[in-house]
Amino acid sequence: MKIRESSNVTMQRAPRYGSREAIVEAADRLFLERGFGEVSMDELAEAAGVARRTLYNQFTSKEEIFREMLRRLSSQLEDAFPPGIETQPDIEEVLRLIAQQILKLHRRREYLGFLRMVAADSRQFPWIAEEFAAIMDPQTERLTRFFADLAGLRILDCRNPLIAAHQFMGLLNEFSLWPWMMGRESLPIPDEEIVEEAVRMFLQRYRDVSLK
Repeated sequence: MKIRESSNVTMQRAPRYGSREAIVEAADRLFLERGFGEVSMDELAEAAGVARRTLYNQFTSKEEIFREMLRRLSSQLEDAFPPGIETQPDIEEVLRLIAQQILKLHRRREYLGFLRMVAADSRQFPWIAEEFAAIMDPQTERLTRFFADLAGLRILDCRNPLIAAHQFMGLLNEFSLWPWMMGRESLPIPDEEIVEEAVRMFLQRYRDVSLK
């Protein structure tokens, strides 16, 4: 009877401490390659090298796995934009740091792949776009509050901080995010030059010169 410790168990057995990580990594790979709706739980178990029972012990559904992926993406965003980054006194340096972090995020292929998957699958699964927005919007809101505070201090002449926040991000997205989303290569311009020109253009429009 001992021989019945089948090859199926041997093939699919994964370290207990690593099964959850293996499942999320498999989902990250398969969802980005084929789309959320085209991947089954059985395929995820096979790709992760775990038994089906192990998969369901860790996650009850694909939706739960996707939400775990979102949670990890949220942690990456928090690491990229740590608390206090906007408290430095030099506005140009703060904008430069924010811009550098945005471009670094755009260089992560897993992040860009996540964006493409959301764009492709949100029509069939609207909740995907809603939950993705729930982790992205706070970053935009944070930048908006930052610009509003600077306007209150008469450092920026900014009537609509929300527009200003999207304009600043748009200056960066145009060079790396949108070309990749359209299946094109990023423009061959060094990040340092993109950052400096974005900061300069933004401040030419919004720096408050009324007190000078």
